[in-house]
Amino acid sequence: MTTPSAATPSTAPGAAPASTPAGVPRGRGSLGPVGLVLAGGISVQFGGALAVTLMPRAGALGVVSLRLLVAALVLMALCRPGLRGHSRADWGTVIVFGVAMAAMNGLFYQSVARIPLGPAVTLEVLGPLTLSVLASRRAVNIVWAALALTGVFLLGGGGFSGLDPLGVAFALGAGAMWAAYIVFSARTGRRFPQADGLALAMAVAAVLFLPLGIAESGTKLLDPTVLGLGAAVAVLSSVLPYTLELLALRRLPASTFAILMSLEPALAAAAGFLILDQALSAPEAAAIALVVAASMGAVRTQVGRAKVKGTGAVS
Repeated sequence: MTTPSAATPSTAPGAAPASTPAGVPRGRGSLGPVGLVLAGGISVQFGGALAVTLMPRAGALGVVSLRLLVAALVLMALCRPGLRGHSRADWGTVIVFGVAMAAMNGLFYQSVARIPLGPAVTLEVLGPLTLSVLASRRAVNIVWAALALTGVFLLGGGGFSGLDPLGVAFALGAGAMWAAYIVFSARTGRRFPQADGLALAMAVAAVLFLPLGIAESGTKLLDPTVLGLGAAVAVLSSVLPYTLELLALRRLPASTFAILMSLEPALAAAAGFLILDQALSAPEAAAIALVVAASMGAVRTQVGRAKVKGTGAVS
């Protein structure tokens, strides 16, 4: 997940990162921009798979707490955001952004504790997909919505009999929070320079979630193995992908970036299969393919509409 995470780290279809944290290298990278984005997506999903293996030791809330805390410490050290000179509205925006981030991560990790990683990400991506469809308001979006709903129907086997209903509910809730994350990520980016707002929001999320993690896991969070694996989850799921995506966006159009991010459900399914031995049935694989296609289509529709508007403005 993404999280983040992207204009912010967890960028979703139709959203593009807007700022670069201080301290991020300015090299061009040897993978090329598309390779960097794909590497970031693989890192996020394999980090999520690692988090699932850590949950029996520390619990879902404990893992989220460690991920947010380590990511916040790294981002605060890199960005060193100023705390003065911001209005009450600025702080209100960044706090809501942090709350959305905490809720998105918490709900998603509760979901993957109950259902396979691939289906969880597929259901989660419906949040930003819905946001993209509503933002575009074109008739063709009925096609993308129908594709996505068909995918969801297949994923649930006609009634979600094969998936834990609570896990499904958590994934859908995480998707709703992902959409809110996108909205407040953009607002935070307009109010704070570089990635200062992201670092502050991550700190807010970490502070909010830490009591929940302590309540569930207690002293387990201090176990060296848990701390080490938790730090690895934070690096794989937040720090590394954010850096790779920010490097890629210097040379990659935001529209291309958003389409590549639409591949997240497929990458999650691959990570779940390779690390967690979570094989997909044929209907589940078809469901993920349909949601990926719907997400890509919605992004392309929104980008095409923006180009038409831009052409009209010039002429």
